Amino acid sequence: MPRPRNFVPSQVDGATAGADNAEAEQELSSLAKRPQPLGACRKRPAFGDMTNAHKSLKKQGKKEVAKKASEITTLPQVTESDGHVVKKSLSKAASEEAPPNSDQFAKKGPIQNKEEEMDHSLTSVDQVASALNPTCSETMEVMPVDNNGQPGEPYTNCEYALDIFMYMREREERYLLPDYMKDQPDITTDMRAILVDWMVEVQENFELNHETLYLAVKLLDHFLAKETTMRDRLQLIGSTAILVAAKFEERCKPCVDDFLYICDDAYDRKALLCTEKSILIALKYDINIPIAYRFLRQYAKCAQVNMETLTLARFICELTLQDYDFVQESASQLASACLFLALRMKELGGWGPTLERYSGYKDKELYPLVKKLNFMLTYKHDERLNTVHSKYSHRVFFEVADWGHPKNYDPC
Repeated sequence: MPRPRNFVPSQVDGATAGADNAEAEQELSSLAKRPQPLGACRKRPAFGDMTNAHKSLKKQGKKEVAKKASEITTLPQVTESDGHVVKKSLSKAASEEAPPNSDQFAKKGPIQNKEEEMDHSLTSVDQVASALNPTCSETMEVMPVDNNGQPGEPYTNCEYALDIFMYMREREERYLLPDYMKDQPDITTDMRAILVDWMVEVQENFELNHETLYLAVKLLDHFLAKETTMRDRLQLIGSTAILVAAKFEERCKPCVDDFLYICDDAYDRKALLCTEKSILIALKYDINIPIAYRFLRQYAKCAQVNMETLTLARFICELTLQDYDFVQESASQLASACLFLALRMKELGGWGPTLERYSGYKDKELYPLVKKLNFMLTYKHDERLNTVHSKYSHRVFFEVADWGHPKNYDPC
């Protein structure tokens, strides 16, 4: 029956609706209206707030509200005394209620059997969870070792990591680059070095993964090896290569307008999309190119080196992106030589049997490339190409670019 128009709800009706969760609703409403700190979460300071970074702030606020709401819900908890599943509520009203009599549960056989089934189901879930190792999600970053099935070793269940590594070793033979610069009449190695230095700056300011940078440089080199390019389109090809690599490696890629902006609006949207299509056609849409960065991380995990040594090897490897003399080197051998040089510079020994086994390279095979890297690190420093040095001079990267490098280094 509908209530009359002049009906005034009593205080009891108002208190009945949502009385248990009144404090929780008030807390959630205050969280929803609370402004988020923009200073700490703002990204890409060099180019301003021009991408979808503001959307991540809204998502962060929603996650905090969802987290608070999940704390109010009723969760099952297994007690250690009797093994029964008892529900505990976080609200104030439920905490004041008296616990039920234990004799009532003893008389109810079906409920007790149901609780025992739930207890067994929870136990089976725990057994499955303990059997699954969370480190298997990082198979692209680790290498298996001979642990003889010892319990507690993180690599026991990651038996397919070696298969992935061998597959990438097989693929890199198909992506060896020739000396393509002699067939480019309008661009030089110095132009390419300046472009790669600019691409490193874009990767740093857009906060992209390092895999995106390495893949973008690979896409640039493979496209220049197949197509003759004029110098006025070189920056367009470089920015488009980053866009394609970001689509392949990133979860949230920058939009097309971001790349048009960093090119100072020298190109339009149609030109960038046409260049993207040209790159994909030239590579036959097969852009899963093995990069040295992934091999380097696998070797470092296999050798169990510390972060300082790995960062030093990453610094050396990233310097090779600008140097055209290392374009024709394979990704796995280049990563091995970079780690070998970093180990010798940190006086941590040489190329041990473990690295020799999983990399497939002996130390004598790496000597010429290691000497070449040491020469680049010591003598070939161009003041115009300072992005990588300034990047690895930060304390986040242990300031490895400011370390003194020996000039008369001999890997032997």
